[in-house]
Amino acid sequence: MMIRSTFILKQSPNHFLIKFKSFSSLHHSVVSPSPSSPPIEEQEDDFPSHLLTLLSSPSWQKNPRLKSLIPSISPSHITSLFNNNPNLNPQKALAFFNLTSQRSNFKPSVECFASLLRILIKNQFLSVAEKIRISMVKACETEDDARFVIGFLRKMNVDDVCEEFGFKLSVRCYNTLLMCLSRFLMIDDMKCVFLEMLDDEIMLNIYTYNSMVNGYCKLGKVDVACIYVSKIVQAGLSPDTHTYTSLILGHCRNKDVDSAYKVFDVMPKKGCQRNEVSYTNLIHGFCEETRIDEALELFHQMGDDNCFPTVRTFTVLIFALTRLGRTREAWKLFKEMNERGCEPNAHTYTVLIDGLCKERKVDDARKLLHMMEEKRVPGTVVTYNALIDGYCREGKVEDAIKMFEIMEKKEIKPNVRSYNVLISGYCEVNNIHKAMALLDKMRKLKLLPTVITYNLLVKGYCKHADVDNAYRLIGLMKENGVTPDEWTYSALIQALCSRGRVEEAHELVNSFKVKGLEVNEVLYTTLIDGYFKTGETDSGLTLFNKMVISDCLPNSWTYNVLIHGLCKEDKIQEASIFIGKMIKIGFKPEITTFTVLIEGLLKRYDFVDARKLLNEILSSGLKPDVCTYTSFILAYCSQGMIKEAEDMMSDMMVEGVEPDTTTYTVFIDSYFRAGKIDSAFHVLKRMVDAKCEPSHHTYAIIVKHLLILQQREKTKFQNFDLNIGNVWKLMDLETAMKLFSEMVKRGCALNVKTFEALTVGLCRENRLEEACRLVSHMLTNGLVPSEHIYTSLIQCSCYLRMFDQALNLLNTMSENRILPHLETYKLLICGLYDEGKHEKGKEVFCSLLDGYNYNADEVAWKIFLDGLLKQGLVNECSELANIMEEKGYQFNPHTSIMLAENMGV
Repeated sequence: MMIRSTFILKQSPNHFLIKFKSFSSLHHSVVSPSPSSPPIEEQEDDFPSHLLTLLSSPSWQKNPRLKSLIPSISPSHITSLFNNNPNLNPQKALAFFNLTSQRSNFKPSVECFASLLRILIKNQFLSVAEKIRISMVKACETEDDARFVIGFLRKMNVDDVCEEFGFKLSVRCYNTLLMCLSRFLMIDDMKCVFLEMLDDEIMLNIYTYNSMVNGYCKLGKVDVACIYVSKIVQAGLSPDTHTYTSLILGHCRNKDVDSAYKVFDVMPKKGCQRNEVSYTNLIHGFCEETRIDEALELFHQMGDDNCFPTVRTFTVLIFALTRLGRTREAWKLFKEMNERGCEPNAHTYTVLIDGLCKERKVDDARKLLHMMEEKRVPGTVVTYNALIDGYCREGKVEDAIKMFEIMEKKEIKPNVRSYNVLISGYCEVNNIHKAMALLDKMRKLKLLPTVITYNLLVKGYCKHADVDNAYRLIGLMKENGVTPDEWTYSALIQALCSRGRVEEAHELVNSFKVKGLEVNEVLYTTLIDGYFKTGETDSGLTLFNKMVISDCLPNSWTYNVLIHGLCKEDKIQEASIFIGKMIKIGFKPEITTFTVLIEGLLKRYDFVDARKLLNEILSSGLKPDVCTYTSFILAYCSQGMIKEAEDMMSDMMVEGVEPDTTTYTVFIDSYFRAGKIDSAFHVLKRMVDAKCEPSHHTYAIIVKHLLILQQREKTKFQNFDLNIGNVWKLMDLETAMKLFSEMVKRGCALNVKTFEALTVGLCRENRLEEACRLVSHMLTNGLVPSEHIYTSLIQCSCYLRMFDQALNLLNTMSENRILPHLETYKLLICGLYDEGKHEKGKEVFCSLLDGYNYNADEVAWKIFLDGLLKQGLVNECSELANIMEEKGYQFNPHTSIMLAENMGV
């Protein structure tokens, strides 16, 4: 009898959780240093003592040890040295502080400044202390720094404090503190400091009032700012350029650019000279309101006030032009900027790089990054995020990862957005396991995943049709203190609807009130679409009426869903009524709306009315898209009207609309049907030349027609046809070679995608031998199999219970540094255990863990819950869980409880 592992079976669920935590802490503890060196902590504690010994020598500045120590001195070392030695000679302390601060990469912390101040004030070095405390305030980099400084200065300012430390704040120090607090938008603290100034009977000056005005204006609180403007007048002072410039900013923050312009207009009448900041604030306000032409007009007026655009002025305009798609003007402005001798900064370059990426010109964006760095303008995390996002949008996630690695080498710390962009990229290309691995990396770097992070992952699982893991991730999300929102469930509801589980999705929506969530138009529309797709038209229309009654206004997508659903049911008249309703309530139908209606008309082969509607669309100024034209092409081709389809393709090209994969595939199919083989392959060549990758379906269509031709030649039976679903059952290597021969003959280079389409098709039919021979042919052509090819081969091997072959393929994947999917591991491990090959199964599982490229929870979900436990292999699951524990893997408590429950603990 097999003895069960102690991992779970002998423990209660609570003990199970505690055990995991204890092993985790052991795994992550610091490795002890060798006996020959003192512990790291002791070395850190002793460092200030070594510095004190050094400073105690008469000629400490000439000591050779000092030069070697300086690069290792941190702000915390100085803070510790000064705090532990309050009687240190003040001149020596100041000299040492100044010496270490000369290093370019050394930034004294606010605590460091405070420790020096204590020594200086105690010894009545008040003139120097004033400069140091001003520097301390200016050194604040975070809100926490500012709070520390406020507390420290308040102690310094108390009347009954020990004489050794008392040093009243000057108006300059107060004003500097107000400006610092304004920078962090700490408006409540500013108000307290202002009142303390009044209590201290400090003579307030224009800088004091302007700081208050600026602080409130940054938050758009112009009404409160105006109270302080009136105080300026009451104090016998006059508002100056800075006062009015802040008011311009405040109105712009309130999205009231017209009021901002009135302030700008009145400045000369009040005797206030406008400056570059006044202009830039107002230009930015116009740009934010998309009134770019007024912003440009203002830009050209700057010279009238003897003002010159700053780098920020140019950048604000370049960003606005790029956002509106006026890229030519943006680049013209960038050129003008350089001609005027205004050097672009990192933000300027980043705006242009981001614009290029959004135009799908990632290679040009990369060149601009090189140019930027050649000019010694270092990229920021925002710059690199733009490029990472650009590569991910193109589906080039591996290039995005390389960019990510370059960023890390340059010691630019990735932020949460960096990871979110990569996670999104991996999810888009169905690499959810790599996306989940990034979640672990974020935690290690103490970057807290946000609701956006989890939503991307939930969407990734749903796109991968893995609803179970999406549910589990939501549980893990809650466990980690992140509350799911409407968008979390939106992806899940969409996935359920796409799988025909509309009622389950509807029940989930009905539970929103209990969850404290609002049912928005996106969720309603998703459900309506789900009902229409399952043929439940009445349920969809009923839900639409409920949506309207509940004051959740439908959007244009909602109407498109209704119109599409009705057209699918051949209810064109009802669909037209909804278009009328859509227009009546103020929605301007987009081309997608009309395309849906055109598709409905073409479905019944009503070419006359469909063409009439197309002409109306063109005359209205709307531009048909690729889907509109392809709808016509598909309908014409299905009726053998190839000439009309070709004419439509010509019209499409004249209008500058590029054909997509579907368009080309429709023509390939039609030419084959018409017996025009050369024309069919000519279209394939055009498709490849246009860098439009043929899809799996494209290759299936071509193989289908080659099989038909072969069969007709053999049987002389001209009416022979073939269902596309049988293509991969019948395709042999002779057909594949025929395809390759025709492609090469016409200049279509064979690539990995070509072999992938055929190999995956064969593997789906469990034709492993033919698939392997195809891969051998691929290798002779110098092509390396893709992740998808390997995955298909391994999964096919597992289904055929050819586990040795699967193991060899898995090893080959690892050698080529291709990360196998967890689904692949699940099939192989479960298959090996099922065959009784326990040691082999354990070996494969250990190889999975050794790379540490997977999220621990996902391993548990996929391998244990969806694999071993579903097959009833409880003991085996427990044994592998023990191995994970020994290797230091940690499960989320939510996952641990699920495992315990499924193991019957």
